[in-house]
Amino acid sequence: MQQKQMNIELRTKTGTGVSRRLRNADMVPGVVYGKGMDPMPISIKSRDLKDAMSGEGGQNNLITLVGGGTLDQSMAIIADLQRDAIKRTFEHVDLHRINMNEKLRVTVPVILTGTATGVKEGGLLDLAHHELHIECLPGDIPDHIEINISELKIAHSIHVSEIKLPDGVKVLDNPKTPVVSVLGRAKEDAPAAA
Repeated sequence: MQQKQMNIELRTKTGTGVSRRLRNADMVPGVVYGKGMDPMPISIKSRDLKDAMSGEGGQNNLITLVGGGTLDQSMAIIADLQRDAIKRTFEHVDLHRINMNEKLRVTVPVILTGTATGVKEGGLLDLAHHELHIECLPGDIPDHIEINISELKIAHSIHVSEIKLPDGVKVLDNPKTPVVSVLGRAKEDAPAAA
């Protein structure tokens, strides 16, 4: 898991008008919350937020907050990120202040490696779950979960219970849930009548 730094500024004013003015100044309104603290409104430069999410970990990157008075040097992860539906610009961010000794629940992407035997035989690969829900300590959050599908045959699946996980990581999804399958060949069209 990658660790990043992000500059934040505490703010005293909140509301729609304040948020709009911040966005017009290329700032992102947000809030930091966590165990044993009241939510604190903040603002972040758009560029700094983008940099904090760069790399393979994305929203699961561990972020050291810089500035922000009592929040200085706190660790956080992005709990929720809202974007403009059309422009894809950042609208609002929720940061979860974390304790490195307490387990978190996050989602991580699934990455497939290899080429399934069943696909080579004409089957169709079906990735039913693009991400998994996991629980682990913040320092153990993987960037992704790799699944080797080389031995996967037609009409077979790899279930949650069959996935090899890094040490200290527990999957919260149902163990019987199929994550990736190879579906049978499509029926060939019958030759047209003469």
